[in-house]
Amino acid sequence: MEVLLHGIILAFGLILPLGVQNVFIFNQGALHKRFTGALPAVVTAGICDTILISLAVAGVSIVVLSFDWLRMLLFAAGAIFLAYMGWQMWKSRPEPAAGEGKGSFTAKRQIAFAASVSLLNPHAIMDTIGVIGTSSLAYEGYEKVLFSAGCIGVSWIWFLGLAFGGRKLGQIDKNGKVLGLMNKISALIIWAMAIYMVGQLI
Repeated sequence: MEVLLHGIILAFGLILPLGVQNVFIFNQGALHKRFTGALPAVVTAGICDTILISLAVAGVSIVVLSFDWLRMLLFAAGAIFLAYMGWQMWKSRPEPAAGEGKGSFTAKRQIAFAASVSLLNPHAIMDTIGVIGTSSLAYEGYEKVLFSAGCIGVSWIWFLGLAFGGRKLGQIDKNGKVLGLMNKISALIIWAMAIYMVGQLI
């Protein structure tokens, strides 16, 4: 039980800060007419986190990212994508009361964006490897499985909670003013992450 709790607390500490992934899922929850409309983003982000955590615990990701050229490629791709996504967020005009199609993403686009912000985010990957991967070294066998389950469980619950919270805000913000402001703030956060990645390349 102590091992499971360790995984839960550790994962919660990593996932809580406002980041690109969290912002995207919250926005999709707010912009869709129904909560289920944001599930493609939630499920994709959950699967991506499950994969990253599993690779980190298994030690595979450490080996892969030991290649400098691969790390540079990851940062370059991430910076370009985040710059584009920031622009999409900045120019969007949310109108939650009007239902789908007014700033919300289709299922395919949600999947593509959620996968990209999860797998093309070097900062998140480094956190997963450096913190979760390293912490898992203290456990073996059944305890390592429990630790991983705790981390993965937090990710899924958190993403579902973000989408639900966004949906509630969308219901309250009928004219879309608050969501419009959030999109501008989200774009600035995303661009700041892109600049950080460019800095890592330099």
